Amino acid sequence: MAENIQSRPEIGVGVIGAGYMGKAYSIAFNAVNATFPLTANARLEMLATMEHEDAEGRARSWGYKRATRNWRELIEDPAVDVVAVCTPTFMHQEMAMAAIRAGKHVICEKPIALDAASARAMADAAEAAGVVNLVGYNYARNPAAQLARQMIQAGELGDIVSFRGTHVEDFLADPQAGISWRQQKDFSSRAGALGDLASHIVNLAHYLCGPISRVVGDRQVVHAQRPDANGNLLPVENDDQASFLMRFANGAMGSIEASRVALGRKMGLTFEVTGTRGSLYFTQERMAELQFYSGSDDPARSGFRTILIGPQHPDYGHFCLGDGHGIGFNDMVTIEMRDLLEAISAGRPLWSTFRDACHTADVVEAVLRSCDSGHWQTLE
Repeated sequence: MAENIQSRPEIGVGVIGAGYMGKAYSIAFNAVNATFPLTANARLEMLATMEHEDAEGRARSWGYKRATRNWRELIEDPAVDVVAVCTPTFMHQEMAMAAIRAGKHVICEKPIALDAASARAMADAAEAAGVVNLVGYNYARNPAAQLARQMIQAGELGDIVSFRGTHVEDFLADPQAGISWRQQKDFSSRAGALGDLASHIVNLAHYLCGPISRVVGDRQVVHAQRPDANGNLLPVENDDQASFLMRFANGAMGSIEASRVALGRKMGLTFEVTGTRGSLYFTQERMAELQFYSGSDDPARSGFRTILIGPQHPDYGHFCLGDGHGIGFNDMVTIEMRDLLEAISAGRPLWSTFRDACHTADVVEAVLRSCDSGHWQTLE
C-alpha cells in the first residue's frame, strides 16, 4: 500500500533570507516530502526577508503560509520548529544564536561564522541547548561523494596517501564586476575565496579522509579594486585566490586550491583521492560520474574507468531511475533537508554539524596564519 504522506507528523520550517540560497532551501523543503519516505514532513511556515518589498508575494510563490520583514519575529513564532539561516556570513552568528536560545533547531549556510571562535561559540550553544544543528555543506550529499566515502571506508583504495582538491570558479574574473559583501572583510571575513569556496572542499576532504592537522598556504588579491553601485572604486579586502598544502591526522598529504577568478571554470569543485590500492577522481561539472582506478587491474588493461552514478548508489534512486541521467544542485539540497528532518524526528546522525564546521573554520584560520607568517601552522 502506498504511503500516505499526509499522515506524517509535521515540522514547521522558517527560512531567513530570500536570495539564491533562500530559494534553494525553499525548493528543497517543498520537494522533500514527496521525494523521501520521511518520519515527519516539512511544513513551510514562514519566510523572513529584509530586502524584498513584496515579502508576502514571494512567500506565497515559494509555498510559505506567511512572511515577515523581521527575522526575530520568525524565530519567536511558536509554529516554527527549525530555522534556516540563509543570509550573508556576518549575520549567521546573531541569527543562529537567537534561534538556539529560543530552543529552535537550526540549519545555517556556510561559512558558519566570520571566525573560528564564533563557530565554536555557536557549536557550544547548540550542544548545550540540545538542538539539532547543521551547516549547508551540500556537496557531501552528492551520491558520487557518498559512494567515494563508502569505497574509501571499505578499504577499496587501501591506505589513503594523498588528497588533491579544488574549488575554482570565474564569477569574479571580470575586473569590472561590482563589489559586494563577499569582498569586504567585515561582512565576509578576511578569507575571500579561501572562506567562501575552499571551505566546501575542506569539508569534503574531512568527510572523505578525516581531519587535517597541519597547513601551509598562500593567497592573492588579483583585482585590487572594484566599482560600487555608483561607480566608485573600493578596495577588495580579501583573497581572490588561495592555495595550501596540508597533512591529515592519518599522515596523508594533500593540497587545496580555491579561486573566484579562474576563467572558464564554472563549478570546478574537484577531488582526487589516492590510496595504496587505487584512486578516485571527481568533478562537480560531471556530477553523474566517478572515476576509479584499481591498482589490481592487468597492466595491459589498466586505466581510470567511469562509474556512472545510478539508482544503486546513495539517494540517487529517489530522484531518477536511470543510470547516468544525473541529479542536480537542488536535489543535493533536498537530500540535506531530508537529513535535517530525520535528525529532528528520528535522531539520525548528521554531517556536517556546527561542531564539524568548526574544523573547517579552524583550517581556514590556520591557512590565514600561515599566509601571514610564511610557515606551517598546526591545528589544535
